[in-house]
Amino acid sequence: MLILQLAIILFASKIFGDISVRLGQPSVLGKLLIGIILGPSVLGLVTETETLAQFSQIGVILLMFIAGLETDIDEFKRTGKPAAFVGLGGIIVPLVLGYFAGMVLDLTSVQSLFLGLLLSATSVSISVQALKEMNQLKSREGATILGAAVIDDVVVILALAFLMSLAGGDVNLGVVVMKKILFFAGATLVGWKVVPWFMKKFAPLKVTETIISSALIICFVFAYLAEYTGVAAIIGAYIAGIAISLTGFKNEIFEKVETISYSIFVPVFFASIGISAQFNGVIDNLGLIVGLSILAILTKLIGASLGAKAAGFSWNSSMAIGSAMVSRGEVALIIAAIGLESKLLTQDLFAVIVIVILVTTIVTPPMMKLFFKSKMQSKFNDAKNAG
Repeated sequence: MLILQLAIILFASKIFGDISVRLGQPSVLGKLLIGIILGPSVLGLVTETETLAQFSQIGVILLMFIAGLETDIDEFKRTGKPAAFVGLGGIIVPLVLGYFAGMVLDLTSVQSLFLGLLLSATSVSISVQALKEMNQLKSREGATILGAAVIDDVVVILALAFLMSLAGGDVNLGVVVMKKILFFAGATLVGWKVVPWFMKKFAPLKVTETIISSALIICFVFAYLAEYTGVAAIIGAYIAGIAISLTGFKNEIFEKVETISYSIFVPVFFASIGISAQFNGVIDNLGLIVGLSILAILTKLIGASLGAKAAGFSWNSSMAIGSAMVSRGEVALIIAAIGLESKLLTQDLFAVIVIVILVTTIVTPPMMKLFFKSKMQSKFNDAKNAG
């Protein structure tokens, strides 16, 4: 059954990705939508299974690993301040307005704060693919988006741990903070000293494909340790990619990892987002879904855009950056699951939130296409006028 499902996903995602590009949209939009069509909500050709979920997890890890490999470390360092502004702006606005939305919905203060934190989450795994397709991943805007995503993830998870401790959950805030400090300190040290040494020692082994294998070992270990310490696995994979990008093996690894990733794992990740969607009770909660979706999109777009503008970007670039931060993706789904388990979200509200997260994920690629096109057109006009 799994083999047939993989064949269906790969065939359909390539066809619909091509159709999406022909219609002037990023291919990732078509790959997301085909998941909904193939899934239980429409055709029922593919069902969500644990094995498929694991394939999807590998896909998003490899996608962020590739983003790390492509990161210009000098540009990344230069965008530290803008990334901080974008990350914090993209947290404060959704947090505050999400809290007030929770109060309007008659949630308790703690539940309202949780809703605000949930809306503050960001997952740029979808945005990374759109940036790659538009050749913007290595731009100043692209580096800012990736840096802001790291900041966003750390701040939101720390704030969530603090909230859970206030809510009476079994959470030791000091331990949570220490784990994250240890991870980032350890990852930096290992990436600087151990990764190059490991690559040099492992590469000459008298077996096939040792270089790509060593890179994948590093990627998966970093991703596991990130998840173990409460940081998203995708952040660990991204840091691993940056570490390897500083070695002489970068180009060979990039080509082979991209081939492995986009031939099977990444298409499964994109499709699985739609496959996992459940639309039961949508009609009954349609007004709430629409309202929270609009709130989720606008708060992140406005907050991150204002942060980018405050950091010195033009309005066109600021809106482009803001649009890339809109997708909540798997990070928000994980937080929502925590909320359901700890009774901070009711079952009905959880179902609504899952659909809202799906909406933010689907609208992100076309929004990015629109705003980045506007940004590039503005730069072209400025260059033309200057000439």
